[in-house]
Amino acid sequence: MRSHKLRDEQKGTFFLLIILFIIIAVSVFMIIALRTDAIGEKLAGDQVIRVLNVMDDKEGNVVFANVLIYYPVSKKAASVNIPGNTGAIYQSLGRVDRIDVVYKEKGIEAFRKEVEKLLGCNIPFYMIYNMEKFVYLTDLLNGLRIFIPSPVDTVSENGERWLLPSGAVNLDGDKISAYLSYHIEDETAADVQDRYQNVITAFYSTLHDKRGIIFSRKKFFNKISSLIKVNLDKDDVYRMLNMISEMDAETIIRQTITGGIRVVDAKRLLFPLNNGDFIKEAVKQSTNMLISTSGTYASRVYVLEIKNGTTVQGLAHNTSILFQNASYDVLSAVNADSNDYEKTVIIDHIGNKEIAGMVGEFIHCTNIVEEEVDLSGPENDTAADVDFTIILGKDFDGRYVRASRNN
Repeated sequence: MRSHKLRDEQKGTFFLLIILFIIIAVSVFMIIALRTDAIGEKLAGDQVIRVLNVMDDKEGNVVFANVLIYYPVSKKAASVNIPGNTGAIYQSLGRVDRIDVVYKEKGIEAFRKEVEKLLGCNIPFYMIYNMEKFVYLTDLLNGLRIFIPSPVDTVSENGERWLLPSGAVNLDGDKISAYLSYHIEDETAADVQDRYQNVITAFYSTLHDKRGIIFSRKKFFNKISSLIKVNLDKDDVYRMLNMISEMDAETIIRQTITGGIRVVDAKRLLFPLNNGDFIKEAVKQSTNMLISTSGTYASRVYVLEIKNGTTVQGLAHNTSILFQNASYDVLSAVNADSNDYEKTVIIDHIGNKEIAGMVGEFIHCTNIVEEEVDLSGPENDTAADVDFTIILGKDFDGRYVRASRNN
């Protein structure tokens, strides 16, 4: 009697275990399905894709980091550099420090969250390139083509000699390592950031130029993808890189974080302009340019002429820096014909209200005047060189046009 009862209890336990197993299996399946759907939505062809790219060395130090913002519909992209010495009070560290220290001490997820806060946007994906593996990756791709304006011949503190030719050259893995590593005394921080941008842009260009080989040969793609750490499974890595390979790498909008240098605990930290508000707006502006329904925004870089119509010294120059970091080309920053302009005005030389509105939105200026320019006349050569002229008035506070009290 007891053995019969025991068998019944064992059967009951067995069935409970089966039911529990089914519940767990269904739950796991649902979690995977939901995650797949979420990734699918983010990788949909009509969605903006944001990817954090990090190059690190064998000690876990960040060589460079940037964020790719790509819109598959227009095939256009923006690339935002994240200088390693960008300073702030980082929640993940609980102190003021460099942003690259977050990566070294807390890892990629904490670093990604801090970059999201910095740029004011969600960045769901990341790709990590180890320097040594990137050298091998470059050789697999038969080199990366980069333009070097002047030949490089310098020696490191350890006695290592860096030699690089000038011109549009195809660099193998070792040369790419040298290109990322060399230091020259008179080279500015902006020059270094440009080099980092050049490497990642060259990588995207190579993906584009060789996509027929890379994505049609499974073994070759697997070898390449194995050298990059991505927070996606193999199928989604293929999907994302294949999508990115369609990018028009020649028209990538380049941005970097600008600000002022302050020394904190013996470290020279770059504190973003306007407490970080500027880079957030610049990223938003670039994203809007990529997804413009007309496609006009992303068609080319627009040229501005900025004039100071006030008595504030350096106002045109400082404003030109703002627009340059928002991916506009500033031809000149000069004084206006007088210094008593009450209101800031934007003169549209090309008759493009959409772009003019975008330029105005960036500094909160709604005073836009359209001007027809006779490009055949020699007296209008200067006007023909610029798309928009911005004359700064007394209502401009250095960042925004203050709303009129009469409005």
